[in-house]
Amino acid sequence: MPRSLFIFSLLYGGLVCVAGVLGTKILAIGPLNVEAGILAFLQLVVLSSAISELHGSEIANKLVRYGFIPLITCALLIQLVIALPAAGFWDKQDQFATILGQGSRLMAAGVISYGISQTLNVYLFDKLRQGTGKMVWLRGGIAAVVSQLVDTTLFITIAFAGVEDYDLQSLLIGAITAKVVLSLIMVPPFITAAVSFGRWLDRKGPIEFKASAA
Repeated sequence: MPRSLFIFSLLYGGLVCVAGVLGTKILAIGPLNVEAGILAFLQLVVLSSAISELHGSEIANKLVRYGFIPLITCALLIQLVIALPAAGFWDKQDQFATILGQGSRLMAAGVISYGISQTLNVYLFDKLRQGTGKMVWLRGGIAAVVSQLVDTTLFITIAFAGVEDYDLQSLLIGAITAKVVLSLIMVPPFITAAVSFGRWLDRKGPIEFKASAA
């Protein structure tokens, strides 16, 4: 197995889980307010694009699909832990449930937006190869911006449409602005570094898995 694919896949699976947990905090970055999960989610964009560059879009799309496994497993485990009774001396149950608990609507919004936006990112990154050649930083930046527009629109619409006390238009404008700015700042240098690092890993040879003797 290519060394970069093995290492990037492990990192991808971990970040899929972490992104949802980090998303419970809202960051203030200058004048922009954005959920902290975007910092992990953009790394998912970088990794899926890097794998597409190194090993082809088919492999990258498989990684995105397999990402549903840790994503859904993590969400269900969190719900299970919240539902289980807390120890008598532990008085943080309400805070724990408030921070990590997600309603079924938010869970559905996260799963749907993840699958569509990540698949779109891989598709665009691969298709832009014909127009921009090996300029991975440019292809990665364009694909990230478009996929984040779709991701944010889907998530906020599914999660908050029709909910009282939420200004849907304001939420969309703020989140899209923040995510586009972060995509343009973070993705080009990060994807360039990821592809270079992946090629360095692959020059060290594949990772071989030997079956143990019975």
